[in-house]
Amino acid sequence: MMRALHHLDLWVGDPVVAADEWGWLLGEIGWEVDLDQRSWLHPDGTYVFLEHSADQSDEPYDRLRSGVNHLALTVESRHLLDRIRAESTAHGWHELFADRYPHAGGDAHTALYLENSEGFEVELVVEQSPPD
Repeated sequence: MMRALHHLDLWVGDPVVAADEWGWLLGEIGWEVDLDQRSWLHPDGTYVFLEHSADQSDEPYDRLRSGVNHLALTVESRHLLDRIRAESTAHGWHELFADRYPHAGGDAHTALYLENSEGFEVELVVEQSPPD
């Protein structure tokens, strides 16, 4: 099957901090460093690239304005999700909707919602096996 997403460029305010935060998270879910802590490659060939430009606005990122609200990425197991949850704060992420973990998206949806220091939200979803 052909991959659905080729790549995603994320414009970041501080490339060093972003590389630490995103690099840890993507590494935990199986993405490999591709280009010197600026790009991560998924086994299916999709990649995420972090960029910063002098032409960027100094205005803080706000996921509630027009643009991308969040990224939803898959994880292989609830065990991995729990481990990422336990370790995320030490890597610059904080949990959203902690009082409803792991079903903030509904009873049939197992996910962890994290936000990094710049305000980017990531939803980590445990893929459920389809019924036979």
